[in-house]
Amino acid sequence: MARIAAIKLALTSALLAAAVTAVPQAQSRGSVDEALFGKTATVRVTELPRQGRETYELIRQGGPFPFDKDGSVFGNRERLLPIEKRGYYREYTVKTPGSRDRGARRIVCGGPKRMPHACYYTADHYASFRQIVE
Repeated sequence: MARIAAIKLALTSALLAAAVTAVPQAQSRGSVDEALFGKTATVRVTELPRQGRETYELIRQGGPFPFDKDGSVFGNRERLLPIEKRGYYREYTVKTPGSRDRGARRIVCGGPKRMPHACYYTADHYASFRQIVE
């Protein structure tokens, strides 16, 4: 019995140590897991690059969008955004001057298409997100 208790204590200590060291790593990645950190990094609409403000306005108007993939489902595979059912999030391209393709900048919105519940900006192709606030 004492040996089992010692093993449980050692496992609990190891898990706690792993959790404590994981939190700063996740925060430095720009994670917006509200359940773990309690807050989301934000960016004001006025702080977005001009192309981001234009894309945000197109989202609120319902388009038209310049790229075929705009409005497609965003899977949130990395789970950096709050967890929702598949189909909740949609992605939109933010043009990058000088880029020959869609570039790395996107806005991802969750909820109804024209009046989303929340939108997030990423400048690094989904490695980090900041919630857009008015």
